Amino acid sequence: MLNLLSKLLLGMKNGGFSLLLLTGFLFLIWGTFAPVGTIVWWLDRGAERLNIRTRELTKRVNSIKNNTNESSPVHRCYIVFLPGVGATENDLSDGENAFLDRLQQDQPQCLSVRSVFPYSAANQNIGGQKIFEFLWKFTERAEGWLELTKYILEARNAWRMAVSADNRYGLIYNQAIALTIVEQMEKKQPIPPSPDQPIQLILMGTSGGVQVALGAAPYIYKWLPVEITVVSFGGVFDGNEGFDVAKKIYHFRGERDLMERVGGILFPSRWRWTIGSPYNRARREGHYIVKSSGNHEHEGEEGYFGKQTATNEGMTYADLTLKQVNKLPIWSD
Repeated sequence: MLNLLSKLLLGMKNGGFSLLLLTGFLFLIWGTFAPVGTIVWWLDRGAERLNIRTRELTKRVNSIKNNTNESSPVHRCYIVFLPGVGATENDLSDGENAFLDRLQQDQPQCLSVRSVFPYSAANQNIGGQKIFEFLWKFTERAEGWLELTKYILEARNAWRMAVSADNRYGLIYNQAIALTIVEQMEKKQPIPPSPDQPIQLILMGTSGGVQVALGAAPYIYKWLPVEITVVSFGGVFDGNEGFDVAKKIYHFRGERDLMERVGGILFPSRWRWTIGSPYNRARREGHYIVKSSGNHEHEGEEGYFGKQTATNEGMTYADLTLKQVNKLPIWSD
């Protein structure tokens, strides 16, 4: 935080005050128009596509016939990872990819899906959107205090996360993300028919990606015979969607992760005296479980997937996270 503040002050001293004003202006504009992209997607055949694809998937997956290749092994477990608001494209960070590679080695019965961009109803990354293409490329090359422009893109993603939590527009947005998740699962492996045995779906995410995962969960649960588990790494989320359909929600909290606390402050559904909210019901009934992951920060080399050494035994911050995740009882199921 002090490092960020010093960069801001230096930038203002060197003529960056105009950029700061522009950033604030764009932040307000994007907040006003954040739902527009979702509505445009819905009107531009989004609703029709959603209805056709969900009927098709539901009919096939719930059928008796097995359309998968019987000579190859059929995985009945999917791990879908949704990155935080700092993501600008479908590709995950090196640390996130390395974590998922190791997790898949430890849990070979599961397939990992890494191609969901949770801040676009059309699953289109920022670099592929004309209005943000120039800014995205500029941020990739920026040095010094100009690196602060990346926070403009993070603000854009944060507003999309807010749309997911909004009870007016979240209905559309979360259905779109749910369809993207199911389609990317299909690309990894055709979803096996499951008339009797449910498919195990593990939705993992960091920061705002957890909110989007929770928002999408009820629709996936409606369309497919799945048992849903949500695993949060410093997630920021409200307390309404997803808690009634997820079998378990595990929230890993880093000791130095200050951003993780924002969700509990910002969303009234997370406040303890909102006793009837889905979040508080899940907490009382033991479906929502908080775990200390270690001395993690919210992101970076000392974040949940960081490569810095964290213990005297030589374990990295990513090692600590992996160790905790492998202990979860979901794998024995």
